[in-house]
This record gives sequence, C-alpha cells and structure tokens, in this order.
Amino acid sequence: MTLVAGVDSSTQSCKVVIREASTGRLVRQGRAAHPGGTEVHPSHWWAALLRAIEEAGGLDDVAAVSVAGQQHGMVCLDESGHVVRDALLWNDTRSAGAAADLVAELGGPGAWAEAVGSVPVASFTITKLRWLAEHEPDNARRTAAVCLPHDWLTWRLAGALRLPFASWADAPPPPLDLLTTDRGDASGTGYWSPATGAYRTDLLKSAFGAVPLLPRVLGPVADAATPPPGGATATSATPPPSGGVTPSPAGGDGRTRIAPGTGDNMAAALGVGARPGDVVVSIGTSGTVFAVSDAPSADPSGAVAGFADATGRFLPLVCTLNAARVMDAAARLTGVDLDGLGELALQAPPGADGLTLVPYLEGERTPNRPTATGSVHGLTLATATPAHLARASIEGMLCGLADALDALALSPERVLLIGGGARSEAVRRIAPTIFARPILAPPPGEYVADGAAYQAAWLLDGEVEWTSQEAVGYEADPEPGVRARYAATRPHILDRPT
Repeated sequence: MTLVAGVDSSTQSCKVVIREASTGRLVRQGRAAHPGGTEVHPSHWWAALLRAIEEAGGLDDVAAVSVAGQQHGMVCLDESGHVVRDALLWNDTRSAGAAADLVAELGGPGAWAEAVGSVPVASFTITKLRWLAEHEPDNARRTAAVCLPHDWLTWRLAGALRLPFASWADAPPPPLDLLTTDRGDASGTGYWSPATGAYRTDLLKSAFGAVPLLPRVLGPVADAATPPPGGATATSATPPPSGGVTPSPAGGDGRTRIAPGTGDNMAAALGVGARPGDVVVSIGTSGTVFAVSDAPSADPSGAVAGFADATGRFLPLVCTLNAARVMDAAARLTGVDLDGLGELALQAPPGADGLTLVPYLEGERTPNRPTATGSVHGLTLATATPAHLARASIEGMLCGLADALDALALSPERVLLIGGGARSEAVRRIAPTIFARPILAPPPGEYVADGAAYQAAWLLDGEVEWTSQEAVGYEADPEPGVRARYAATRPHILDRPT
C-alpha cells in the first residue's frame, strides 16, 4: 500500500493527513496549534508541523508529501537562509497605506489587474514588502530571498527529509536555490502573473527597491526536492501545462517525494473535487468564494483576485477577512459554545426581526476597509436577546459571502459550502436564505490537507481518482430583506481612529 501525506499549515493550526495514494482512504492524521497574532516567526510553523507529523505516526512509510498553506504572508530570509524578522501574515493590515500607494503609482486598479490579475490590498505580499522597505530598512537590506509560508515549509522539508526525523528540529536551512513555489500561491504575491506565468520583477523592484531571490515556480506535478537544472535561476518560472501533464517518476530510490504544494484555497479546490461550473464558499478564519476556470481573470474593481489554481487552470476568488471568527465572537458575547450559538440562531426568525450585524471585526478586505469596525443596527428591546444576536451574526457573515458570490458574476451549477464554519447546522440552513439558491454541504473534512495529499498522489501516479462522499443539499426560501438591510447599513461603518 502506497501512502501520501497532505499538510494544511493554516493561520491557526497545522493538520497532517496520511492517505492511501490509490483510493484516498484516510489512514491516520495529526494536528498542532499555531500561535495567535498577525505576525509569527516561521519556526512556530516548523515546530507545529513536527508535532503534527509525530501525532500522525511519522512519514517513514510515506512516498510523497505536499504542503498547502495560508496565502500571501511575507517570509524574508538572509543570505544564510535564516529568517530576517517575524513573518507578516495575510491578515496583518499595517500595509494598507502601502497598498494604496502602489495602486496609485502604477496608474490605478486597472493597471494592476492587467499586470498580475489582481489589485493589491494589505493582504498581498508586495504591499508588505513596501511596508518593510519604508519602516524597517535595515531588515529590507538584509533580505536576500522572499517566499510564502507554504514555500518556506516545503523548502525546510526538502532539506530535512534527507535526515533522521529526530534531527529535524535542529536541521540547518537548506541552500536558497532549493526554494520553490507553485502557480496558485505565487499568484497571490502581487508580482507574478497568472496570464503569462512569469514574475513581474519590475513591479517588485518598484515596490521594494530591489529584487531578492524568488522561489522557482513549479508546474503541478514537479518534485520540489529536485535541485534546479544547471544554469537555471531561482526566479525562473514553469508555465502552466497545455494538454496532458506528465508526472515525475516515482523511482525506486526510497526517497520521499515532495510535491510543489500550493495555497490553502487552491488545495481546498482539489480536496473538495471542484470542477468548472462549481463555486466553493469556504468559511474559515477568512471567508473565500472561488470558482475553477479555464481562463485567467482580471477584475479592475479589485473585488475578484485573478489567481491561478494548482492544476494549470485558474481560480478567480473573493476573500473576506471576517468569517468563522465572527461566530466565535458572537458565542463569547452570548456565553455559549459554537453549537449553542447555532441553536440560538435557529430560535430567532429569519432576519432576526430587523437586527443587522455588519461584522467588520478585523477591518475588511472585500470591500477594502482595512480600518473599519463592526456595527449593530436595529437594536430594540425586542431584539436585545441572545437568539437575535446569534442569528444576526450568522446572517451578517453570510451576507458578506453572498456579496462575494455576486462579485464573481457567475451562474454556478453547484455551490459547495466547506470550512470549519460550514460544520454548523445553523449556517447550512441559513445559507440558502441569504444566497437565494440551494447549497451543497460535503461531509466535514480537512479539505485543504486532503487537497495537498491529492497533489502528492498525483505526483506519484498522474492518474488519481478519489471517491468522495455525497454532499447534503439544503434549500430554503430566499430572504432578500436581510441583504437589503445589510447593504443599507454598510455605508455607515466607522473606521478605527488613527
């Protein structure tokens, strides 16, 4: 039996699943927490990965592994491969001013959409590099290479897999020329174009003042542990495949292969089996709405990020900062756990009798309001109950995602609801009333880690067909008044004082 491992290094934790390569059957798994905050030293990710691998029974019998990770974060390395400063994560909004400056300098949102398929906001790596150059010039000068969270973990694995597991914690950094990434995650940097399959080093130099070493951009089934070919540079990119994809041979040397890995949303699309015509709504730390497309996209409004996916296709995506943690906050306010919050929400009528929550609790990414705060409207003696607040919090979160669904301007064949927040029965039952269409809820699972495992299996065999469990359908009458009240309250959102 051939086994593969998939890693989900998310904002909050690291999950490892080990599956049978031919069938996708789950064999074992492990998990470890990440520290909180919006800037984290990458050593915490490495330590969590080692704990999760150990809990999952190790990788000694695993033929291939793939790492999926939170997108956009900025990891800066010096010439020796050591981390220059704590990584800035996707949800760190300190670079909002830098984002606005960069958009203006290139000539506006349309110019950015044409150049890289997306309009930079504070989440994007390029804005964080501009912030670093302006606010920490010494650290900027020390930066010899820049990579993303999944790139950094894949790179560390490429060096560590040559050593006994007991020595991984103290393994030195590998050579910088082993840094790799994939099309999906590279498309969220702001300096790589999904349409051309090439880095825009001119944009990077304009933003950062220099062009540090960048990871090689691998195709969907390349081996990340293979050194670059002679004469290749770390900034050379592999264009998306046309037609069939030939996997790297498994070989008989007993070495564990390392797939390119990808961003968490791209891996989730693999894990849930998304196909053209599907729209996936993922409710995690962030909320994302994305579709699989055969053609690149470029939205000059900036609402839709024109990402690539992990297969050679494309993944237009809308992201909100506020998703499952809105429910966490409402649960704290009402003094219940998440199951209790769902029970409360279903006790209140649709629309919560006019109580509306606009949940910009961490600012917001779409719409681009990085310093916004949340607000509650329609509070009366009658609506001042835990049940009404629970309902309003879930409806408010879903309204933001419904706006994202509208921004994609698609008529999907299926809407798939996944992520930790989608495990709530209340979310599943309320979602059709807000989205005004039926939804399908696949069985709860670690879809990001599963997608990474699928990529690892693809690296070995090329032909992979994993059978997924049937999704459960949910239908309900639309409640257009809820979204109308939500839209009417958004213009009144306040920004945090500076």
